[in-house]
Amino acid sequence: MRFHADSLLSFLTDSPQPQTKREIARAFGIKGEPDRVLLKQVLKDLETSGRIVRHTGGAYSVPQGLPGVTVIEVIDIDVDGDVFARPADEKPATDVRIEVMPDKRGHPALKEGDRVLAALTKRTDGVYEAKILKRLDSEKGRVLGLVSRKGNAYTLEPANKKIRDVFDIPQVDLNGAQEGTMAVGEIQPARGLHRKKVRIVEIIGHADDPKAISLLSMHEVGLRHEFPAQVIESTNGMTVPPVGKREDLRKIPLITIDGADARDFDDAVFAEPSGDGFHLIVAIADVSFYVRPGSPLDKEAYARGNSTYFPDRVVPMLPEALSNDLCSLRPDEDRACLAAHLWINMSGKLVRHKFVRGLMRSQARCTYEQVQALYEGQLEHTERTLAVHKVSPHISALYDAFKILEQAREHRGALDLDMPERQILINEQGDMTGVRLRTRLAAHKLIEEFMILANVAAAEALEAKSAPCVYRVHESPKPDRLHSAGEFIEGFGLSLPKAQNTSPHQLNRLLKQASALPYAHLIHEVILRAQSQARYSQENHGHYGLALSRYAHFTSPIRRYADLIVHRSLTRAYGLGDGRLDDEETVRLEGTCQHISDCERRSIEAERASVDRFTAAYLSSQIDSEFRGRISGVTRFGLFVTLNESGADGIVPIRSLANDYYVHDEERHALIGRRTRTIYRLGAEVTVRLREADALTGSTVLELVGHQRGADIPGFSEPNHLRRKTAPGKERERKDKGYKKGGGKDSGKDQGGRDQSKDQKDKRKTGKKSPRPSKGKPSRP
Repeated sequence: MRFHADSLLSFLTDSPQPQTKREIARAFGIKGEPDRVLLKQVLKDLETSGRIVRHTGGAYSVPQGLPGVTVIEVIDIDVDGDVFARPADEKPATDVRIEVMPDKRGHPALKEGDRVLAALTKRTDGVYEAKILKRLDSEKGRVLGLVSRKGNAYTLEPANKKIRDVFDIPQVDLNGAQEGTMAVGEIQPARGLHRKKVRIVEIIGHADDPKAISLLSMHEVGLRHEFPAQVIESTNGMTVPPVGKREDLRKIPLITIDGADARDFDDAVFAEPSGDGFHLIVAIADVSFYVRPGSPLDKEAYARGNSTYFPDRVVPMLPEALSNDLCSLRPDEDRACLAAHLWINMSGKLVRHKFVRGLMRSQARCTYEQVQALYEGQLEHTERTLAVHKVSPHISALYDAFKILEQAREHRGALDLDMPERQILINEQGDMTGVRLRTRLAAHKLIEEFMILANVAAAEALEAKSAPCVYRVHESPKPDRLHSAGEFIEGFGLSLPKAQNTSPHQLNRLLKQASALPYAHLIHEVILRAQSQARYSQENHGHYGLALSRYAHFTSPIRRYADLIVHRSLTRAYGLGDGRLDDEETVRLEGTCQHISDCERRSIEAERASVDRFTAAYLSSQIDSEFRGRISGVTRFGLFVTLNESGADGIVPIRSLANDYYVHDEERHALIGRRTRTIYRLGAEVTVRLREADALTGSTVLELVGHQRGADIPGFSEPNHLRRKTAPGKERERKDKGYKKGGGKDSGKDQGGRDQSKDQKDKRKTGKKSPRPSKGKPSRP
């Protein structure tokens, strides 16, 4: 078959992906040598003229086509979970659209900025489908860090303490970064080079700027502090709706009670005696009225999942036009709300509930401290407290209802863990100035109990209509974790029930017995660590910690997407107007629950990293100072110590514990010297010296002061079965004498992980010990 250049161009234009010479020959039926020579010449002429391009591997396409296999970068993940990308080497403004196709297990776990090697198939002009062949995170990933300079050489020091590499930055790839800049570098391919190179793609700020601390933690987990322009623009023109079909609650003395530094007020409360009990109202900002399914606001809220709280700022789920204005229940301003009418009896049982859309007007913006002082008759009369005094007649009813709910909580056996919360103090310049314990008042508990009651009512209301619900699930502790906690607690003369299913009520009895001990805080912490992590689910598995058979989140739709879904479902189930849960959201509910659970964990990770960095920056001026603390963690690579004054956590590397090899005994929650049997146990009080405090990574390195004889808990007595267990030091002797019976985990290994008995075997065979592996550079904790 004879052909010409135009027919070949037409064929390549219509082809969904680049075609090789063999594929072209097959399509045109080329078999003989003369036609093969002609094809080769036509392809060469077209390539020389720029009418077609030849890709790596020898495939051809028209110039606007992409290669059949190429590197792409994820640029967007929409609310449906569809993943979109662009060619990695193209500018963001490219007109090419690439949709990543799901495999048999669904869409791959990708996030914006990830790069993958993909096979592309052209569907229409500028539109391609991609099938992922390989993740390229290791070769083409991104790293966040500090730009440093030595002479004319620039490097990027990672902010992630787990990354030990330092990356070179060619000057042509600085892209405006300077010494001291916090930046994101894109790792470049570097075969055979001693150190990898990066190209700076984003500048975060300067290391001297305290605000950069939170920005670092945000970027590590993929949080963005700014909203896209389209999302901001979508809030333009939004106003408070008229009362219309809403219930008019403006004459009811609803008040907000929040922290002194709160900026958004998304819940208001009211209580009054009613028959044999109380009538309560919990009014929540009507976020679902403004944030409609599928809108730019909704997609952004879904992507964020929740608000994230740092010591110096908040990364909100919704733009300020909503979170701090239209959906903030500010005093003396009309606001749309979704309200729960709740009726309880004198036993605290929820006997009836009703959900309505309403229009309310907060009578006062109160703080916890003001409400508590007012109830106790100690609130001063000042201009700032005038509005609070005006609602004084209604405060008593709130506390009366709270006392009933508190008794009901105690009766049902909700887990009563007393864990003090520390607050990082930040000055106007953004620097940390200290730490203080947050005071927990009865006013805090009052709001907590009102919110729990409303959350239970929301779950019941949705179940009554067989409507979709996002449950807040907290499953019972895993038996092995509770067993481990129980073994440790036995050392204090206390014991956990041996039953397979330990109830929160049984744990509370233990905690009450522990309250008289000087180490009560440690027992609370051990019980807390044994708990399962709460999550979101469309299936109801109850809430173990609150001792509730059903529970949902309803009271904070400004800062939690789960609450927004519950509002939409209530609106649909009870015919409360627009902003309902649609069928598409219902189908995706399982995936939504997983997504918002992941977002919550991401925020927790970022918040902890930020606190670590702030405290490390705060301590960096106190190197070589000594502090009191206690051992808060025991691992195979060292001890974690929490400082009493600041609450900072630091690592005491195992290599700094002298004069012995130390073994991590998991059952004893301790490091134990193999030769001397010196013990460093979880919870023991210690004195430490600060050696390093790195604000970039948030790592703090400590060393013990004294404690050559170890650090144990006074009065702690190991359970009988642990006393009978062969101690690590004795196990070493038994092994050396040829005993086969082993002891505890890791009992045959030294600090470097080396099997000691192997040395003995090698020595018997050859008269020499086998070569000891090089310790190398110790890894960061």
